[in-house]
Amino acid sequence: MSKRNIFKSLPLIAFLLITTVVNAQNIDIRILRDINLNRNQSLDPTFKTISNSVNTISIATPAVIYSLGLLKHDKDLKQAGVFIGETFLVNTIITTGLKRGLQRPRPFITYPDLDKQSAGGSYSFPSGHTSDAFSTATAVSMTFPKWYVVAPSFLWASAVGYSRMDLGVHYPTDVLAGAIVGCGTAFLTQKLNHWINTKTKTGMFFEHHHSSIHHS
Repeated sequence: MSKRNIFKSLPLIAFLLITTVVNAQNIDIRILRDINLNRNQSLDPTFKTISNSVNTISIATPAVIYSLGLLKHDKDLKQAGVFIGETFLVNTIITTGLKRGLQRPRPFITYPDLDKQSAGGSYSFPSGHTSDAFSTATAVSMTFPKWYVVAPSFLWASAVGYSRMDLGVHYPTDVLAGAIVGCGTAFLTQKLNHWINTKTKTGMFFEHHHSSIHHS
């Protein structure tokens, strides 16, 4: 295709992109309204409790596991606690960066008809509560890959994500993105730890090898 034809196609491409974004936004708010405005209001306290549990569980989980490792003199448990804690911190940094970079307004700001039932101070995309919950659930599941750990972990994380829509503070796409970011952060943290450990071991090998040659 020639440059001239490409330039002629730009308005059509722009129109299609705008149409896609508008349609996606329409679907987003339609789903959110259906969840938020038609919710069972007697469950609001339950969903608020689930939503508010994120920071406590995400911080307490690595702290408790690490403490058990200290008490039992179990190196693997201590490493597990550190990994889960690292995942939470890395996820917080990535999620905060995305929020500030994209600056999507909260849905109740754009659509005042929504019934806001929870705090929502920062930007909307992605959902921080959801990303924190899924990062913790994924890290715990990677560390203890048993069904009785994996199933409750992701059930809790999914309930957190739903609660953010039920309470009117996040779009479905915020929650979906939060889940993806949270899960991805756990795997990213694992890869970073593996890379750092490999580099450290390699450096120690060369240092030891160099020292052996020097003393021979």
